[in-house]
Amino acid sequence: MSGGRTKLSVAVVAGLHADARRAAVEEILRTIPGSVVLHHDLSAATNSAVHRTVRDTGGLLSSGDAPLVNDCACCALREDLVPELLRLAGAGTYRLAVVELWDSVEPQAMATVIAVEEALELTGVAAAVDPALLLPSLANGDDLADVGLAAAPTDQRTVGDTFARQIEYPTVLALAGSDEPADDGNLALLAQLTPAARRVKLGEGLFGAAMLAGFDLAAAAARQHPSCALLPQDADEHGVMTLAWRRDRPFHSGRLYAALEDLTCAAARSRGRFWLADRPDTLLSWEAAGGALCVESAGPWLSALPDAAWEMVPAERRVAASLDWHPEHGDRCQHLTFTSPGLDRDGLLSLLDSCLLTDTEYAAGPEAWKDIPPAFDELLDPVA
Repeated sequence: MSGGRTKLSVAVVAGLHADARRAAVEEILRTIPGSVVLHHDLSAATNSAVHRTVRDTGGLLSSGDAPLVNDCACCALREDLVPELLRLAGAGTYRLAVVELWDSVEPQAMATVIAVEEALELTGVAAAVDPALLLPSLANGDDLADVGLAAAPTDQRTVGDTFARQIEYPTVLALAGSDEPADDGNLALLAQLTPAARRVKLGEGLFGAAMLAGFDLAAAAARQHPSCALLPQDADEHGVMTLAWRRDRPFHSGRLYAALEDLTCAAARSRGRFWLADRPDTLLSWEAAGGALCVESAGPWLSALPDAAWEMVPAERRVAASLDWHPEHGDRCQHLTFTSPGLDRDGLLSLLDSCLLTDTEYAAGPEAWKDIPPAFDELLDPVA
């Protein structure tokens, strides 16, 4: 920053578990002198405004309302967040600004907005979790709109998939206690779902320092992108199992489509990338939680791109592709992970394998695969 001024450190704390999130924020205020907390309450957005508060250990410093943008509370948050952080940075009196996100706001979008500002330094992104509520949150298939947590009229997310993304993006998880202590199964489920995250128990005085340790925005984005996501590995601990399923043969669209309901409900959380025989150039992403599945195009496979285009692809993706490279199919592959207590591993393996091309279908070759009747057009090419 010009003039020798120090950047304002900024930490983001997210989470649907509001009590855990507030406890995490309070611990930062207690343990990091010079901290200030900025929070936007989206619960009253139906009244055409988002309420903002700024406070420190002494109490409320300021409050105000940010008008809705395009009838979207989350858009209003983005528009108001950075100016408020820059105002705090300009005051020069704070060491750390903590952005406490509202219940259903996901940290990735806000971290991206903050990290591009020259006067701000994103030093930590965390999700606060009550481990005893982990499985109920993941299994909750209610629409956010139905439980009063939608961030916009067009918000079609569910509780389960929103919570899953909240805990999978950060590098730190703040674990809070509750009246129902977490058992070993809860902790095993959390560990298997978030292999890259540091888990810090609140009350031990370590969380605040973790929020000053630094945050790599590009690495975090790469961990989440379907083409190179850091997915869970095979595991079996305390009744919780993860199946990491990898194959180098494409799916038959019709058989996979017919199995979607069973596959979606087979685990508390499933993620990954996959390949349809009749869409050979398209990398498809898979995300399921709470009985809800999202299947989307994530762009082309690297092997479908001309060599000249590879220079425009992030290095993380090229490395990930090289690990899965097949002499005939390139980086085209199936890589899906399923994590859940009581997972039926053998049944799931059998179902997944039955959706692949048979030996006869596979031997017919890529040109013949294109003639397989499409089954995913409604999901991937919806009519506007």
